[in-house]
Amino acid sequence: MDCEPSVDNAPVPPTLIPYLGVRHRSCPTIPAAINERPMDSLEEAILERLRFEIEMSGGTIPGLQAVTPERKVEAAGSVEAVGSVEGARSVEATGPAPAPRNRTETEKATLDVTEIADSSELSPYDRIAALIPADSPLRDFQTLAAVEEWVAKTELIELDKTRLNPVFGVGNPDADLMVIGEAPGANEDEQGEPFVGRAGQLLNDILAAIKFARSDVYIANILKSRPTKNRNPTPYEVEAHIPILYKQIALIRPRILLCVGKVAGNSLLGNTLSLSAMRGDFQDFHGLPTVVTFHPAALLRNPEWKRPTWEDVKRLKARYDELVGSQTEAR
Repeated sequence: MDCEPSVDNAPVPPTLIPYLGVRHRSCPTIPAAINERPMDSLEEAILERLRFEIEMSGGTIPGLQAVTPERKVEAAGSVEAVGSVEGARSVEATGPAPAPRNRTETEKATLDVTEIADSSELSPYDRIAALIPADSPLRDFQTLAAVEEWVAKTELIELDKTRLNPVFGVGNPDADLMVIGEAPGANEDEQGEPFVGRAGQLLNDILAAIKFARSDVYIANILKSRPTKNRNPTPYEVEAHIPILYKQIALIRPRILLCVGKVAGNSLLGNTLSLSAMRGDFQDFHGLPTVVTFHPAALLRNPEWKRPTWEDVKRLKARYDELVGSQTEAR
């Protein structure tokens, strides 16, 4: 039987039905999250549902903010919608920006979304650190060693229970170049170090071709635990582990990033673009130039992709020299 969707006996406009929940196509009903509290008006019910949607998914609601839905940022006890532009995660805010002022480290750790958008005041590393959830212990750590110790003893997802070893990261803690992959494989899980085995050796060769030793850079993954059967990480797993990477970037303070593989690029930049769409130009991650290229394991299976990878890393090296200088030429 068809029924007229309503709240407090007021008819619901068809365009708002999706935000009220639908148990049957012809009979929308109010979800339990709304029914538990009395509503004085249709407007209040709808607004409550919109708040519920934002809090549960971190997304945005049409008409409230004209940006692409993206990962939420929780700060100072509030949740706001965060958007992405051209595939790179950035934060847009409405209303006047706060007046610049000096901040303590504690204040920087609790910035709200509007303040994060005030890029004239914050460094890329402050903006990236602000992406870490406000209630995460990661915000309080001041060294990589402290973060690594916490990762080793903390189970955030099921994979953390089944891993042989956490794969935190390796390399120069003051590196100007940071290499980011998607997740550990079997060899990495056994040794507790990212990019070992044949793919790791090829990565070393790629770095050597642009005059970097493995020890010059810092290498880490989006996930710190091996996915079963080397599958791609799930969105839930990425969401749980990527704050660790944010903290690593904030502490290491690299000048430029290299993402190897589509999954690493999508996860860091918060987009669903193809690898070809992310390659060929620099992406921007909160002020840090980012190059996305093929994963070394993919190059082992498809040697014809080595040439475009070479073009990508040459472009990265040229930008690196602009940012840091040409002192690496003497190595």
